[in-house]
Amino acid sequence: MQRAGRVAAIWREVPGIVGLALPIVMGLAASTLIGVTDSLMLAPLGPVPLAAVGLTGAVAALFYAAIYGLLSALSVRIGAAWGAGEGRAISGILRSGLALGALVGIGSALVMAALWPLLPLLGQPEEVIGAMRAYWFWICAFLVPFAILTAFKSAFEAVEKPWLGTAFAFLGVVVNVPLNYALIWGLGPLPQLGLTGAGLASFLAETIALGAAFLWWRSAPSMRRLRLRRQVALGEMGLTFREGAPLGAMYVVETASVSVATLMIGAFGTVALAGNQVAQAVGWGLLYMLPLGVAGAVAIRVAQERGAGNAAALRPIALAAVAVAGVWLVAAALTLALRGEAIARLVTDDPEVVAVAAAIFLVFAPMQISDAVQSAMLGALRGLSDTAWPAMVSAIAYWPVALPLGYALAHWGGMGPSGIWAGYILALAGAGAALAVRFWRKTALLEAPASA
Repeated sequence: MQRAGRVAAIWREVPGIVGLALPIVMGLAASTLIGVTDSLMLAPLGPVPLAAVGLTGAVAALFYAAIYGLLSALSVRIGAAWGAGEGRAISGILRSGLALGALVGIGSALVMAALWPLLPLLGQPEEVIGAMRAYWFWICAFLVPFAILTAFKSAFEAVEKPWLGTAFAFLGVVVNVPLNYALIWGLGPLPQLGLTGAGLASFLAETIALGAAFLWWRSAPSMRRLRLRRQVALGEMGLTFREGAPLGAMYVVETASVSVATLMIGAFGTVALAGNQVAQAVGWGLLYMLPLGVAGAVAIRVAQERGAGNAAALRPIALAAVAVAGVWLVAAALTLALRGEAIARLVTDDPEVVAVAAAIFLVFAPMQISDAVQSAMLGALRGLSDTAWPAMVSAIAYWPVALPLGYALAHWGGMGPSGIWAGYILALAGAGAALAVRFWRKTALLEAPASA
């Protein structure tokens, strides 16, 4: 009977995890669609604008990851206050979070702008760098409204209105389309700005989405008890920053690790790089969003129940998150393993590239299962405001373990390009096990007073 009760408790949590994870995943996807829209609408201008968007996006992705990770602590702090029924506390946390978002956005914009002089030193094409200066700096400016809107999205997710944050994220994407058309090609009195117009449109679209989110928060009747006040608590900003900084650093480390793995695959030649790009577009571009969304969802649910003092619910929430991510990613793993070659052929008809991509898909398949556990447990610990140690474990998994192991399997183990990614299977599995043990110990301490 006790086992049946535990299973029932886990099952009851599944709808809540799915209900939170889905809009979070959609919101994360929306953040990448601005660059996709720019690429599609600039394509008729030739390869130089497309290369400029790709180069700028590759650098901006590091800042997106850092901003998302750092400000994700805001959803945990608000979630805990929401679970405890402390509406006034949420107002203070949010206004401090918005101020922190503005500072993080401005800081990120300045750092990215400072990287501009380094691009020629990295051997990038002169014609691309010559064309992209204004676009680069508009994307730097884009980071400011993006960071503040991320803070708003974290708040909406934590107070059980996750689709609201997603709607504002997609509003930016929708507004970007007509603005892009008008500013790239010229419309009426507007000049034809080309690549520069795409950057300006992205900045304006995100700013409009941020303005809409702020107006909603100020005027919606359902938000009345969570209204913003003028004061900003520096202490609250500091707490959010201390909790979020390890996560921001971890996501940057993770993104950088993937970039290094790609460079390592480049040693095998152009065909290997092309096959890896095909595999990554599916394996990281599409599938990676799901465990990231589940991690965000379980963090919020754990924080809410922790705030409510319901320690007995914490383990069922974490196990439900593992189950949700596991079911999806096992299905994805089977698809990649059994139909990887057919998927690659949807992208390219080059037989050599297809062969490399299919081999990498076979490695991506078991990696999905390892990532399901690692991501869910990372999110569960985030919900307990435990971020520094888990971030360190993940960083170790991605760098001193995954990359050297991948190199050994690729070169000495005879696996070739797919071996680089094979190193991640054991690294993520080990990280997931370590994080699960820590979560179990943490929750045992929380449950002990209640059972005493």
